[in-house]
Amino acid sequence: MRRAGDPSPCRVRPGRPASGGTPTHRHAGPAPAARAALWRVRTLWVAVLMATAGIAAAAPCGASPGDRPVYLTFDTGHMGVAPLVADVLARHGVKASFFLAQERTLTGGASLDDEWAAWWRARAAEGHVFGSHTWDHDVWQADLAPAADGAARFRVRPTQGSHAGRTRVLSAPQYCAELQRPADRWREMTGQPMAPLFRAPGGKTSPALLDAARACGWAHVPWTPAGFLGDELPSDRWPNARLLEQALRDVRPGDILLAHLGIWSRQDPWAPAVLEPLVVGLKARGLCFATLREHPRYRALFAPR
Repeated sequence: MRRAGDPSPCRVRPGRPASGGTPTHRHAGPAPAARAALWRVRTLWVAVLMATAGIAAAAPCGASPGDRPVYLTFDTGHMGVAPLVADVLARHGVKASFFLAQERTLTGGASLDDEWAAWWRARAAEGHVFGSHTWDHDVWQADLAPAADGAARFRVRPTQGSHAGRTRVLSAPQYCAELQRPADRWREMTGQPMAPLFRAPGGKTSPALLDAARACGWAHVPWTPAGFLGDELPSDRWPNARLLEQALRDVRPGDILLAHLGIWSRQDPWAPAVLEPLVVGLKARGLCFATLREHPRYRALFAPR
């Protein structure tokens, strides 16, 4: 079932990466009027960047009662835009929260393999927050009758790993094990514990699934309706300009925003084309960026014990 605050299922599916290929003909350059319009847009963009350049150096988001935080989160994906995302976050002093699964990458590896270990270590050093997205991106489908020992059981459909595309039945302890696997790999890569937070793939959950996760120490993090940034939607119907306009109009303080580190099915990559102007535009509206460590619903989970 889809829970409140989880307005759209994640549609990260395995597939061939989009490729520009070899052009078969050359396009003429833009007409003079188009060039002038493009120049005006670039000039405005530079002005906005200059106007907001000092915001990143301000006190941490949430440090004063008047702060208006939003919580930017990323789920793993094919990782093709991950370096660009990291550049934007660093350039604008933004701290985000990441949810990790072992997903196939553009280079044929996986998002938590040794190729990406240094990248994740660098993000850990920057002070971002990290949670679980299950190891094989296990999308919940239904609750099943309890096992003989009374344990809850769930039908899931992984989109990654050796079971990708096939239905599996997981008991509550088995589901907890799938949540723990990214945490174990995270500690192996970084030497740090993972936050006790998870995002169910696709945002699909049930009360029984959430209870099972909670019993083994995991709190679920959905996204808010306006926080669905649309980077997994088809580019032809949801071009970047439309997604940016919608987010700048609708995002409000307290929203949890959802994006990905690469979507196989999207032809026009969302990051950094939308990410950077979104960060700048929301800051210009007086919003600031915080991690889930500062979120009122989750901050107690980070308190020293």
